[in-house]
Amino acid sequence: MEIKFADRMNHFKDGIFTVLNEKKRELIKEGKKVYDFSVGTPDFVPEKASMEALLEAAHDPAKFKYAIADIPELTEAVIGWYKRRYGVDLEADEITSVNGSQEGLAHIGLTLFNPDDVCLVPAPCYPIFEIGPFLSGAHIEYYHLKEENNYELDLDSIPEDIAYKAKAILVSYPANPVSAAVRPEFYPKLIAWAKKYNVIVIHDNAYSEMTFDGYEGTSFLAFEGAKEVGVEFNSLSKAYNLTGARISFCIGNKQIISEFKKLRSQIDYGVFLPVQYAAVAALNSPMDNIINNREEYRRRREVLSKEFGEAGWPVKLSTGSMFMWTRIPEKYKSSNDFVMDLMEKTGVIVTPGSAFGEDGEGYARLALTHSVEEIKEAAKAIKESGIFSK
Repeated sequence: MEIKFADRMNHFKDGIFTVLNEKKRELIKEGKKVYDFSVGTPDFVPEKASMEALLEAAHDPAKFKYAIADIPELTEAVIGWYKRRYGVDLEADEITSVNGSQEGLAHIGLTLFNPDDVCLVPAPCYPIFEIGPFLSGAHIEYYHLKEENNYELDLDSIPEDIAYKAKAILVSYPANPVSAAVRPEFYPKLIAWAKKYNVIVIHDNAYSEMTFDGYEGTSFLAFEGAKEVGVEFNSLSKAYNLTGARISFCIGNKQIISEFKKLRSQIDYGVFLPVQYAAVAALNSPMDNIINNREEYRRRREVLSKEFGEAGWPVKLSTGSMFMWTRIPEKYKSSNDFVMDLMEKTGVIVTPGSAFGEDGEGYARLALTHSVEEIKEAAKAIKESGIFSK
């Protein structure tokens, strides 16, 4: 039997993390020590109250049934958290849970785009930012994030004819993969631009709790007019170390939320109830652990920049997210070549910038998912390999 797949599948390649993981397994099988800085899964433990709430709920057989919708306690917890953290007032019909921001970003375009509607997407960008609109049939136009502009979106750089054609723009700060935060004054400019050109804003806010060097994470919704023009995704994955639980929220414009809920009711039966209770406990807990984790990320980025630099690879300090984004050594022709060589010779695994689009070529992304001691060990392995001394 000949099986013919959809043409859209030609758009996809094996995920870079799958490729790196296979190589990692080979190295481990050979008995080599590896230091994996590629995947952004926090190594911190979840809130104790969150784990206990999940376990308690999981002992109730009734909570293994379809959730269908968000429990009222979860909606109230989100409302309370946004008020405490950002000073944002929310209503229940401005919130819906999603099975992680990745899932939400993959599907929200189905509520917004007709074939060939234009969506503006950052370059470089985390892959789902481009894949979501693509799966919805949208035409992708890229806006370019420049190192010399500290990776802040220059709205004036978007041609007027493209701005007028655009149905939506996807924005994310602090930004993955470029690890940059923006000042609060950026958001009123974005909202005014969106109103001028009648463009929906989709803001990914997964890393608001991880900012450094005087930058302060905030919400797009904290600024006047934001709810008129768009929505924001916010995640418990990184702030509360619940990556595997897959619990995030889409928040903002109630018309968009209503249509998104309608769509999701056709493809999903709601977030697993024990996970909802775990999320309630996390959102209602003190923010001490978030503050402590931020401080540890700050220490790690500083140690990594210093130690890797002394080992021969200067790594630029990040201003936001749990990643660092830096140029690869000049002697390498591609980021993929560099990453494979680095892995083979040192056991240090990073993500090639090319995994985030053409604009990422010449860069690499490092996840701050190792302790200070492990970072120093990795730097020692780099130095002893002599990879940068030849």
